[in-house]
Amino acid sequence: MSKNKKELSAEQREELLKTLQNRFEKNMIRHKGLEWAKVLTKLEANPEKLWSLDDMEITGGEPDVVGYDSQTNEYIFYDCSAESPKGRRSLCYDRQALDSRKEHKPESSALDVAAAMGIEILTEEQYRELQQFGKFDTKTSSWVKTPGDIRKLGGAIFCDYRYGTVFKYHNGAESYYAARAFRGSLRV
Repeated sequence: MSKNKKELSAEQREELLKTLQNRFEKNMIRHKGLEWAKVLTKLEANPEKLWSLDDMEITGGEPDVVGYDSQTNEYIFYDCSAESPKGRRSLCYDRQALDSRKEHKPESSALDVAAAMGIEILTEEQYRELQQFGKFDTKTSSWVKTPGDIRKLGGAIFCDYRYGTVFKYHNGAESYYAARAFRGSLRV
């Protein structure tokens, strides 16, 4: 799912920046009061973050700016695809869950893929924030960061959006489904 080389060619970089700018300009509701020129300056100063954003894009996440943290001077990107990213589906929750499966193992786990991409899996709170910008996961679902006490008991949490409401559910962490992936966040 991830590329081994964490550097984009000039052509890849230019194409990604153009895609991100177009998405930024088309979805101003997600980042009112923020300017693309300032985001671009931060992106150009952090090429390793561009690599992560490219991975988010390639796997179907459609990353976009959803906020700015003035304390850390960082722009916050979330996966904003309408449905859970196609290139990250059919993953169990974490490495422990993957290792516990005796047969029919998925390719990897959500937390392993997120780490390889250099991003964080959304928390339930972040997932709910994302829903303020539209209707996401109306046909799919997304793993979210699971509290340690739940994970210790073998469970993992996922969310989706149905009937005008964000629902939070649980599964065994080793489960995986063709309609479930994870959404990530990245700070630049």
